[in-house]
Amino acid sequence: MRSSHWLRRAAAGLAASALLGPLAACGAAGDEAGGGVRVWALEDPQNAPIIQLGIDQFNQTATTRAELATFPNAWYGLKLDSSLGALNSPDVFFNWGGGNLAQFTADNQVADLDAALAENRAVADAFLPSVLEVGKVGGKQYGLPMNGIQPVVLFYNKTVFTAAGVEPPKTYDDLLSLVDTFKDRDIIPIALPGTQSWTLLMWLEYLLDRVGGPDKFAAIAAGKPGAWSDPAVLKALTLCRELAESGAFGPEFASINYDSAGAPRLLATGKAAMLLMGSWEYSSQLSNNPDFVTSGNLGFTAFPVVTGGAGQPDSVVGNPSNYFSVWAGGRHTDAAIELLMKTLTSDAYTDALVESGQVPAINGVDAKLAGTPNAEFSTFTYRLVENASSFTQSWDQALSAEVSAAMLSNLTKLFLAQITPEQYVTAMAAVG
Repeated sequence: MRSSHWLRRAAAGLAASALLGPLAACGAAGDEAGGGVRVWALEDPQNAPIIQLGIDQFNQTATTRAELATFPNAWYGLKLDSSLGALNSPDVFFNWGGGNLAQFTADNQVADLDAALAENRAVADAFLPSVLEVGKVGGKQYGLPMNGIQPVVLFYNKTVFTAAGVEPPKTYDDLLSLVDTFKDRDIIPIALPGTQSWTLLMWLEYLLDRVGGPDKFAAIAAGKPGAWSDPAVLKALTLCRELAESGAFGPEFASINYDSAGAPRLLATGKAAMLLMGSWEYSSQLSNNPDFVTSGNLGFTAFPVVTGGAGQPDSVVGNPSNYFSVWAGGRHTDAAIELLMKTLTSDAYTDALVESGQVPAINGVDAKLAGTPNAEFSTFTYRLVENASSFTQSWDQALSAEVSAAMLSNLTKLFLAQITPEQYVTAMAAVG
């Protein structure tokens, strides 16, 4: 099970929790949850107290009580894989949605939530559609969003832009023009933490979406023959290669990390003009470079449109949410489903997410965000996803571990000009 995105979210969550209103810590139950509904999630100081709050709310009226057990991220996947279907299976379990969830539904281990949602239309209608979609497999709902949304955003340094007399890019041609502008001013156009291949992936994800639309990656995720060889994939790969070769990321991007002294610092100090990163970057900057944020110099915008591309300008990529699903073979399946229906969209649960600094995947939550610190960015994030025609899950979460590893390894080679776009396509077609 891939967890690189979760680790990034956890770090950002710590910053958000500290800066935007911490919750009182709630205890987590041990591995065994007695005879009640067993809820499994990750050990996480941001989300665990919120989950416990929801459980406490449920237990006030439930005939079958629920208890929470949390586990370290490093071995949660193995624990879950070995436990589903066994006597100690959880009734409700945390997952990443998409391909991660599909591996369990393929074995008929997850309860179909469609009937329950049909009976609880208020719950079904409460979630942002593009986020709810990632909890579906084969058109059926198997997971419900249980925490905040995290789309990938184009961040920029307003001071650097103002000094150059330019505006944030609306089209890909605008972006290319900005690359030339900032190179002429000896500023790295786009900070890229090239030591970590998942940061390269964000460029390919968005460019394929803009060139070919979300269906192109959906075909890859579904394992359709020839999906990697689609002309739109080759075009997006070519654009990635051309950006790297043009100097858009600077000459040393392969040695830059994503940490407080790496790419985010380049953006904050004006040594770089832009940075493509998940929305957790805002909290990271607020924690590591607070003056940059509080001065109003951190800008943010949607990814630009590729002129002539089939993708929609309002579509986004990133981490739609994490999800709760229900084991289909448990003694408490009905009670577990009831737990999700009663808690995940409740005011108490949603308020707790907002208080922790997250943006819940809930329609109309902007009214709650308006009164919080850093409401401008939170509202921007919400609007970006609320208006999205599609929300494509980060590819390294949506694909199998084998395919994901090959994809990231070859992507590094592509950005370093060690393979061509055509060779990338050939290599991935061979993996599947």
